[in-house]
Amino acid sequence: MVGMTTAPRAEDKLLNETIGFTAQILYLQAGTPAFIIGAIRDGETFVAGYGETSDGSGVTPHGDTPMRIGSISKSFAGQVLASLVADGTVNFTDPVSMHLDWDVDWSTMDGREMRLIDLVTHSAGLPREIERDLGPPEDPQATFTVEAFIENLNNDPLMFAPGTAISYSNFAFDVLGAALASAAGKSYADLVRERVTEPAGMNDTAFNLTPEQLAIAMQGHFIDGSPLPQIPSAVMVEGSGALQSTTNDILRWMAWHMDEDDKEGAEVRLLDHASYLPRNGLDAVLGTDGSGHMDAMGLGWVIMNATVDTPRVLQKSGGMQGMLVYMAFAPAHDIGIYVAINEYDFGASLAVNRAANALIAQLSNQ
Repeated sequence: MVGMTTAPRAEDKLLNETIGFTAQILYLQAGTPAFIIGAIRDGETFVAGYGETSDGSGVTPHGDTPMRIGSISKSFAGQVLASLVADGTVNFTDPVSMHLDWDVDWSTMDGREMRLIDLVTHSAGLPREIERDLGPPEDPQATFTVEAFIENLNNDPLMFAPGTAISYSNFAFDVLGAALASAAGKSYADLVRERVTEPAGMNDTAFNLTPEQLAIAMQGHFIDGSPLPQIPSAVMVEGSGALQSTTNDILRWMAWHMDEDDKEGAEVRLLDHASYLPRNGLDAVLGTDGSGHMDAMGLGWVIMNATVDTPRVLQKSGGMQGMLVYMAFAPAHDIGIYVAINEYDFGASLAVNRAANALIAQLSNQ
């Protein structure tokens, strides 16, 4: 097939056959400029890329092609939180006000004060985004400032009492990132590097790319197919969606999550893979079912419980600057899938994500 790359074939012939065949079909059906899929099963990996990384480049995406992973960044924040809970720096039920010295009225609603666990499960009651002026075209995130967040928090933004409902919120994860950085006494970027990317060997994952990485990065496209530029990431949105990574790094991360022999990270994994807010009993659930029905919220993870036909899956989708990505893995079955398209085609993204879930079910014999 024209414009296709594959990594060295895994010894797992079933993995090669299943993912390789399905990937070609998904790329043709999606109709996006580029598509890439990575899979891991029992420690073996398979990667296939199609199309071209940027318009006219003639370069097909591969396992080391950098790209924005958008809201998958939220699951990094969840792991940072799990790590800080494991070492006693914070507790899940700490009030946010304990770790942020912002000039904010942290008054409660219905006697419930906003806690760290509320932020990480989208149940803090905060809206999806802060209200702000748009930044300049070359730096549209420039107006995501501490001052803007403080102003929004002081304007009584809560839509419901914390812990009583779920409404997807970038706002909440940006506050979470700031609170974790304050609690640990270092930048949030340092926390992600020390507690997530370095332990997993993710050397190509960062909030802003080097010039060398930018030159080979995946180019996103708007809904009309027009290319979107690379932009700098503001510090205040690092918790919600600023990370850039590669397919190979995401597979390394999933391998870390499924490494039962790594005793050093066992407690963090135990905390990070647990369900914290079941769907049943909540007043409302908004914005978490795009890539599969959410049964419970984890630490940034959307959790789909096991059924007769499917294993228990932790998943997260993301979208930013023309990239739509999705990762899902079943820890009990040592299998995970990562997929990415480089155009805001939400119908294609939904189809690709659901196909990834189906592949996990098929390869785990569920």
